[in-house]
Amino acid sequence: MMMRRKGFTSMLTIILTAIMIVPASAHGNPTNPPPFKTVLTTGWGHSLFLKADDTLWAWGDANFGQFGNGPGQNSSAVAVQNTLVQNIIDVSAGDEHHNLALRNDGIVFAWGTNGVGQLGDGMTYINRNNPVQVNNLTDVIDVEAGFYHSLALKSDGTVWAWGSNIFSELGDGTTTTPLTPVQVSGLSNVSYVSAGSTHSLAIKSDGTVWAWGNNTDGQFGDGTTTSHTTPVQIPGLSNVKVVEADEQHSFAIKNDGTLWAWGYNDFGQLGDGTTGSTYLSPVQVAGLSGVTAVSASGTFTVAQKSDGTVWAWGHNYWRELGDGTRIDRYTPVQVTGL
Repeated sequence: MMMRRKGFTSMLTIILTAIMIVPASAHGNPTNPPPFKTVLTTGWGHSLFLKADDTLWAWGDANFGQFGNGPGQNSSAVAVQNTLVQNIIDVSAGDEHHNLALRNDGIVFAWGTNGVGQLGDGMTYINRNNPVQVNNLTDVIDVEAGFYHSLALKSDGTVWAWGSNIFSELGDGTTTTPLTPVQVSGLSNVSYVSAGSTHSLAIKSDGTVWAWGNNTDGQFGDGTTTSHTTPVQIPGLSNVKVVEADEQHSFAIKNDGTLWAWGYNDFGQLGDGTTGSTYLSPVQVAGLSGVTAVSASGTFTVAQKSDGTVWAWGHNYWRELGDGTRIDRYTPVQVTGL
């Protein structure tokens, strides 16, 4: 199911997300926190940046309350500080104008659009221009904002979800849209989560990958196009440390630094040297090793290697691959000047 491509207005910050200071392996891992943390995350037309001093900044479009600074927000071409949330340790910007922030006491706040309950305030579908607490949710260590749904990973290894559930992207066995978080069924010992447009991914502590929601384009990588209302394991994937769920495709970084992809491949965004094919099982991204982070847009992908270089592939009409051309690339090319 194609919802909508990410706009080129956010492409630069998508690239920067792949080279953010936090190592990808530290994401969602409370037992090994980095000595300091900065987080850069992009939504539709806006970006959020959490500085090492725990201050939160936003820029871009604010027409839907994305800055979280209360009434009267104006879009801004420069960063504006959010003064209504403090002690934040993680943030995530959704693709449909909503944001999540995790406070250092495990409480989650949300703001922006709320048409399908993606803010999880337990009461309304009203948009919020100031942060509101997500209802009945504590002890959270990681948050992930998808397109119309949200995920939270708790310290006990369980995953909770709220918002749109048309495609069962909440993983609770239903297609009912709740106003408060529900537990994803049958998942325990989870170490990492990622929210796509209409599907979600999780890594268990044993390195296995699990998927739920919409699978019409092979987003699960389980060899089928069968969607599931509860998590199913992706066969053949093990020793995984990072997953990235996008619109119609997905990625996984293994502990050995190899990168694997599956799903829709209309612009070569899977990076295996082909285009136009849909892969129902994971294929290895060609020629990349030592991968530490990956960030996927709808039509292109960027990855960071352990040597600090950044590589990109897929659609390139807007020069989003940073290789000095407008040529689509079906295998990774190095971003120049970084």
